Amino acid sequence: MLFSRDALSGRVAMITGGATGIGRAIAEAFIDVGAKVVLASRNQEKLTAAVEALRERGGEAMAVQADVRSYEAVEAAVKACVSAYGSLDIMIANAAGNFVVPVAEMSPNAWKVVVDIDLNGTFHCARAAYAHLRQSAHGGRLIAISTTRALEGWPGCAHAGAAKAGVMSLIRTLSSEWGPDGIRCNTIAPGAIGNTEGVKRIYEDQGAAARELSSVPLGKFGDTADIANAAVFLCSDAGAYVTGADMVVDGGRSRSRARPLECKEGN
Repeated sequence: MLFSRDALSGRVAMITGGATGIGRAIAEAFIDVGAKVVLASRNQEKLTAAVEALRERGGEAMAVQADVRSYEAVEAAVKACVSAYGSLDIMIANAAGNFVVPVAEMSPNAWKVVVDIDLNGTFHCARAAYAHLRQSAHGGRLIAISTTRALEGWPGCAHAGAAKAGVMSLIRTLSSEWGPDGIRCNTIAPGAIGNTEGVKRIYEDQGAAARELSSVPLGKFGDTADIANAAVFLCSDAGAYVTGADMVVDGGRSRSRARPLECKEGN
């Protein structure tokens, strides 16, 4: 374990899209360092399984079924969290939607669905959590899961890239507006994280896994624990002076265009 078992002791965290993948890994890491965790997702079956697993790790956890596209649903989830645990100290806006489709073939509804989940969902999480994060005795934390592709352009996934660019702008604005309230607002930008639905759908199912891997200087896909560790850092006392940051966790992929020059023998 990288962090002490009480690194997030006394904190209550809500994680959207927390039943699987990156959200699930963050939930597990938070449980391991003393936080109480509320998972929010649309799929009740996966939520139930995830919460049972978290409780088996020895932590306190509960599930709330919610679709982040609905502000009312997110607000109700936050109220359920505060009713059960008395506070909300950490909001992780992790729920996301994405699939491969070129813009010329993208329907207006396909665009709308992804923007609704990724961008509007993040706003809903932030707005519903604000009053409680402001009252946190530990200094509220808002983290949105983004992607470095938001700044690069994302051929085949323009809807997700544009939505995540909006997320990054939103979080930067909130860091300024909410800093005086003691709320730290940051994004975590994962690269290609192995054994996740995103990598399967965007790269493996498209036959592009090897090409994607070749763009990562560290030579491997990331692990969900890499993102979870970043989240623990930002939400712990160690991250108390970090706000408005975009924490990139991508194995160097976003810098891979700067390839080392190949020196020929004798030069």
